[in-house]
Amino acid sequence: MSATVIWSEEFLSYRWAHTHPMNPVRLALTMTLAQSLGLLDGVELSPPRTIDDDALTVVHSRDYIDAVRAVGSGTASLSGPLLERLFGLGSDDNPVFDGMHEAARLLVGGTLAAVQAVGSGSVNRAVNIGGGMHHAMRSRAAGFCVYNDCAVAIHWLLDHGFDRIAYIDIDAHHGDGVETEFAADPRVLTVSLHQHPATLWPGTGWPTEVGQGAAAGTAANLALMPGTSDRLWLRAFHAVVPSLLAAYRPQILISQCGVDSHRADPLTDLALTVEGQRAAMIAMRDLADKYCDGKWIAVGGGGYGVVDVVPRAWTHLLGVALDRDVDPATPIDETWCATAEQIAKQVHSDYARPPVTVMGDGGDVDYRAWDGDTGQAPPEGITESAQRQTDRAIQATRRALYPLHGLDPEDPRD
Repeated sequence: MSATVIWSEEFLSYRWAHTHPMNPVRLALTMTLAQSLGLLDGVELSPPRTIDDDALTVVHSRDYIDAVRAVGSGTASLSGPLLERLFGLGSDDNPVFDGMHEAARLLVGGTLAAVQAVGSGSVNRAVNIGGGMHHAMRSRAAGFCVYNDCAVAIHWLLDHGFDRIAYIDIDAHHGDGVETEFAADPRVLTVSLHQHPATLWPGTGWPTEVGQGAAAGTAANLALMPGTSDRLWLRAFHAVVPSLLAAYRPQILISQCGVDSHRADPLTDLALTVEGQRAAMIAMRDLADKYCDGKWIAVGGGGYGVVDVVPRAWTHLLGVALDRDVDPATPIDETWCATAEQIAKQVHSDYARPPVTVMGDGGDVDYRAWDGDTGQAPPEGITESAQRQTDRAIQATRRALYPLHGLDPEDPRD
């Protein structure tokens, strides 16, 4: 299976304030960890596409692009409060930094390089861990995202012969920017599995959000309660996503693989392990093989355990895309661990624990498939309450969405 990895050291220029939770060191540590394991041996890294501002205008307004460029170059004429109110720039989430426009545009170029490689048939799979900026809106920065590389890339596919595109977002936060962009376009199926919107920003992604007009049924939202662990998260994923893809029959699959669903993430409340995240990545690869002739693009996204979580999770993502799956029991090179510990202390002044030394957390991914029986006794290690909450989430999504696809929401075979 041919695959490419999109990478540039310049991705590290997408750097917010020193204390900001999205630190680009997570990207550098991912690449060095993957290299230490030999995952990238013989793999030619592909650069991002060099793009101009016109490539951004398929999603973003000229006024917004001009504002981003102006604040990043120090030439903005608007006051800070006005910039924040109009464009979301200058807030705690989205502070201004030098070269913001160029750095954010480069991430878009990375995801465009990935979709163009797969869309043209040059490769079957492509990964851009620098991408996944799924919250950015037409005229507003949001949630650490300036330009929405996922949406720009989907527009490129729509302009080049694809008319059934599936986008699956497993970030702990709702993929609101991508859903908003395509909510009325039946050519794009957006699926988001995220922490329940009543418990986490941005407060959207309710199961009743199913798309608009002729596109009703092409937005799917599976909202999971805080504390959802590997086996229950995977139970929910497999109760909804495969049957939706079977009904929609996409030509190509894009996965936003934010890893802030991890139990150690400082900003969210889900409870996955690296094993659970790896299982989700493998599942999406298998779905692309089954329904999309193997055409799969994977991008990064959230993830704020920048030393202990993100590098391991996204190294697994690289391995999954390259058909070089890494056993979670694999030990990590001591030199990498020592470097990671030094970096961790620079990033977090109170960091006092050594970094993890193996590629997994000992997570259990042996989930029990949903069978439609709300009274089904949970397996050992899962409480009745947790399984009931997960099953209610599954049912809410299926009942809102499945009839629009001619599927029976109560039948686990659908």
